[in-house]
Amino acid sequence: MKVMSSRILSIALAFTLLGSVAIAQGPPRGGPMHEGGFFGEHALDFFADVLDLTDAQQAQIKHIMESNRPSLEPLFRQERENKKAMMQLVMSGNFDEAKAQSLAQQSATLHAQLEVAHAKAANQAYQVLTAEQKAKLSQFMAKREQRRQEHMQQHMHGQAPPPPDSE
Repeated sequence: MKVMSSRILSIALAFTLLGSVAIAQGPPRGGPMHEGGFFGEHALDFFADVLDLTDAQQAQIKHIMESNRPSLEPLFRQERENKKAMMQLVMSGNFDEAKAQSLAQQSATLHAQLEVAHAKAANQAYQVLTAEQKAKLSQFMAKREQRRQEHMQQHMHGQAPPPPDSE
């Protein structure tokens, strides 16, 4: 049962990457990863190649991302404002721990709302896949998790990670 839960979580995380990260594509927030890098269209292109998505499936997933964007934009805006307020508090000459705690709690609440919205969009995108594509995604995520575990083990033992392999 634990393996099945882990597999479902891995699939949800993959589609969070595919569907919901792309939803966040709004205005650029700086850096190549936000300015058309792995987010947005590139995530869809990546998974379109890995899963061999049809044009129709890509259009459906793009529609899912676009239809979820309006509900996410205010959350991302609030998140940016919250981070800005925390930075101002850190840089002020008078640190207020109660205010920091309040901002941290707001941040946690926003993060939870974003994760739920991402999971919802990811689930909608997942429903577009064929059984074969779902199996491919599951294999991809299992390999990714295995590499992550190996990397963590090497990191914990002070070993250099192996060179990245191509997907």
